[in-house]
Formats: sequence, structure tokens, C-alpha cells
Amino acid sequence: MLAVAMSTDAFAAAVGKGAALDKPRFSEALRSGAIFGSIEATTPLIGWLLGIGAASYVRAVDHWIAFALLGGIGIFMIRAGLDPEAEVEAKATRHSFWMLAATGLGTSIDAMAVGVGLAFVDVDIVTVAAAIGATTFVAVTLGVMLGRILGSAAGKRAELAGGALLILIGTTILIEHLGAA
Repeated sequence: MLAVAMSTDAFAAAVGKGAALDKPRFSEALRSGAIFGSIEATTPLIGWLLGIGAASYVRAVDHWIAFALLGGIGIFMIRAGLDPEAEVEAKATRHSFWMLAATGLGTSIDAMAVGVGLAFVDVDIVTVAAAIGATTFVAVTLGVMLGRILGSAAGKRAELAGGALLILIGTTILIEHLGAA
């Protein structure tokens, strides 16, 4: 259940990423899933290690990091969607590794925070991290393919919607954490 909960933000972002591409192939969906899944599996391990020594510091800023990363990428996507010159150009068939990695990192900050919390309970962190990574891999792969369908139907508006979705995810993370504080 934890793995499913940790992969929902990545799934939503992947739908936006798939919609922003020109009919992404299944290989691109698998690539995106692998990048997101690897990051999502690594961040709870990092959080767990940080939790052993510096839990309060990570919890204090994790929501701001996620907000900045996702908001920045969302703004970038919206600007690209509003660019009149981009209408003439064909949509890309794949995202850059760095764009996917930044988005994956933004959606996995909560998994790092979970890793911090897990440092204080008796849990096999490697198994938990592997489950989160595998679930995210599947969710993102499916999300990109769903985005392919939605992108074909929505056209240029898909990039605007994807950017707005990333900003919404980042804002939601920020509000949830500020509300909990």
C-alpha cells in the first residue's frame, strides 16, 4: 500500500509527460518508468540514511524542494505550450533524461520523507524501496501510455494541462506539509 501511495504523484506526472509527446512509443514509456522507478526506489534509501542522523532537517525542507522542482518544470511546460512558434514545430517523441530525472526527483521527495520516518521503525528498507521503485515503474509506464491517448485527443492543450498538473502536484505537496506543520 505504501508503494502505491508513493507512486501516485509520479503516475499523474507521467500522464502529463506522455500527453506532451507526439505518440510516445512503448519503449519511451518503459524508459520513463525506469528513470522514475529508479529515483523513487533510491530516495527512501537516502531518506532512511538521513533519518538516522538528520531527520528534522529533511522534513523541514522536503516540501519546498518538491514545490520548486515541480513548479519550475510545470511553468516550463506551460510556456512551451503557449509558445506560438512551437505550434509550427512537431512535438517531441521523447523527453530528455534530465527533464525526466528532475520530474522524477520532484515527485519522489515524499518518498525520501517516508524513508526518514522508516528509519525509526523496524523495517527492511531495501524491500520497501524495491517495492516503491517497482510500483512506480509500472505506474509511470502506464501513465505515459495513457498520456499518449489523452495527448492525441487534446493536442496542444495537453502540454498546458501537463504543466498545470505538475504545478498542482507541487502546490498540493506544499500545502499538505505546511498544513501539517
